[in-house]
Amino acid sequence: MLRANTFVANGQPSEAQTDPPPRKALSRRGILTALCASLLSGANPSFARGSRPIVVASKSDTEGALTGSLIALILEGLGLTVERKLGLGPTLIVRSALLAGEVDIYPEYTGNGAFFSGTDTDAVWKTGEGGYERIRALDAERGLVWLKPASANNTWLIAVRGNLARERGLSSMADFASAVREDLITLAASTEFVESPAALPSFEAAYGFTMPRNRIISLPGGDTAVTARAAAEGISGVNAGMVYGTDGALAALDLAVMTDPKAAQIVYEVAPVIRAETLTRHPGIREALDLVFARLDADTLRRLNARITVEGETADAVARNYLAGAGAAP
Repeated sequence: MLRANTFVANGQPSEAQTDPPPRKALSRRGILTALCASLLSGANPSFARGSRPIVVASKSDTEGALTGSLIALILEGLGLTVERKLGLGPTLIVRSALLAGEVDIYPEYTGNGAFFSGTDTDAVWKTGEGGYERIRALDAERGLVWLKPASANNTWLIAVRGNLARERGLSSMADFASAVREDLITLAASTEFVESPAALPSFEAAYGFTMPRNRIISLPGGDTAVTARAAAEGISGVNAGMVYGTDGALAALDLAVMTDPKAAQIVYEVAPVIRAETLTRHPGIREALDLVFARLDADTLRRLNARITVEGETADAVARNYLAGAGAAP
């Protein structure tokens, strides 16, 4: 399964030492606050410096632009020179550039490790921790390091029009399956979602239903903004749509996202992936990025994505504003 625009040693900071350091150490919150303050003021603290710029890339989707902008701004806040290649292309292009050394770091989804390794039927990818540890180990052999992922699953999900969900009490895929059996659902989804064994067929197998193909509006692309809007507005009789877990449109439309308690889908948590040699030269990158990505839960990413897709702000502006608030957060 290769989602549209997303083809196909997480070390922890050392704890306080027995002997006090020669100078006062910053707390984790203090490091983040100082980082954000330096970013906004244009100062260049000497966390780590290098003679050549660090190339930060991203894929050509909204969340890629957002998380890529966060990475670039954080590295600049560390006093590093950054070259941006945001929106470089789909996963195959960006990952190939990383492996070739043309890119130093970019945000990637843990679940795509299933397709990088050709093991998409392995159940390990259906848990956040399991998938992260598997791709972290596999990519370590390729000279890549996965840093801390966001606690937000951007997997395939199905959202139902709000009034139908409230009337019928639909909140989970088990509820959705019951509604399908009653012929209440007309679904808008990409052809890939309908046909890929890891997508709709996986839902059908886990929850014991078969979505009638004559009740599916199948689209060639994977634009969830289209499928979500069709469900929300009832276009062509549609009342359910394929979505991703952190879609910005979910914050603006009256849709109920069906939960997946049986874990039918692969978990996709976004994390910075960096070349090991780059991290060795600039070890301060790990903690700085870990501090920020640890705060990116699903609600936060939906809200930030909505500011780009719904309100029309640039990814850079949204990322800067978020970092300004993160520095002051408890």
